[in-house]
Amino acid sequence: MTQPSKYSESGVDIDAKMHAIDLIKGAVRSTYRPEVLSDTGSFGGLFSAAGIKGMSDPVLVASTDGVGTKTKVAAKMNRWDTIGQDIVNHCVNDILVQGARPLFFLDYVASSHIVPEQVVRVVEGMAQACREAGCALLGGETPEMPGVYLPGEIDVVGTIVGVVERGKLLTGSRIQPGDAIVGLASSGLHTNGYSLARAALAALDWSAPHPGLGMSIGDALLKVHLSYLSDVDKLWAAGVDIRGMAHLTGGGFIDNPPRVLPDDAGAVIHQGTWPVLPIFDLIQELGKVGNDEMFRVFNMGLGMLVIVPAEQVSLALETLPYASYQVGEIVEGKKEVVIK
Repeated sequence: MTQPSKYSESGVDIDAKMHAIDLIKGAVRSTYRPEVLSDTGSFGGLFSAAGIKGMSDPVLVASTDGVGTKTKVAAKMNRWDTIGQDIVNHCVNDILVQGARPLFFLDYVASSHIVPEQVVRVVEGMAQACREAGCALLGGETPEMPGVYLPGEIDVVGTIVGVVERGKLLTGSRIQPGDAIVGLASSGLHTNGYSLARAALAALDWSAPHPGLGMSIGDALLKVHLSYLSDVDKLWAAGVDIRGMAHLTGGGFIDNPPRVLPDDAGAVIHQGTWPVLPIFDLIQELGKVGNDEMFRVFNMGLGMLVIVPAEQVSLALETLPYASYQVGEIVEGKKEVVIK
């Protein structure tokens, strides 16, 4: 007779973890590039650097982020197929801002109690986004931590490593007054502002179709964080001189653009130059949130700001006619953003 596991009795089920790892192997392997030299289950992921030897001066770019309390929306809706895509695309965008293309991604999916099928759905989403970005899902961790995480919920975090030629790094140093700001449309909240959104919308039914949204609140909140890699590739292929980019994540319009602006330049954003998604209007109305705070917490319908020479605005908009808007300009002055 098998001795009962004291570890399992304390809340940690090693068998469930190993079962989850077995279930995700196919999804993980589907992202492998020729440079991947290890398999699932290795202590460390192996990625050959031989491919970047052909670059004259390669620079590795790395970033770590999480999906925040969007996981609580996934838990409430019992839907786990989107947040894996969210974290990969978020991280892809973060290094894209500096001109880098992704090489590999590492994940962290933690919970109080591992539900293998839940983990599989999250990792399958990660694998889908990694395949679309040409990025290997090289490894990860699935800790079970009762007492740290709430029952039924999970935490999702990711780390990405990419590469760019030093001569092609986007540092914002070439941004100058007179440059135009082109906004690329978001799908929704992406991965920021969910604590405020959940509080504002708490009294509503999240499963029923909402007349103002054309979908349920749950579906609107779980819209996948878009990757802008292919859009930026199209701009570069068209000859657009991208002088800087700002990924509109935590801090929204107020805190993100200054991260790429020169010390002697500011940005002016003109409200009304792009369609604000209905979910933001609903949050603002029901949460009684001021306009200034909305623009600092949320992306308001734009996920990426791309700064280009004024004479190339038409080319940029023609290249991405389905999702781009001229929303502002760079001006002389303090390193800050003014919303008009």
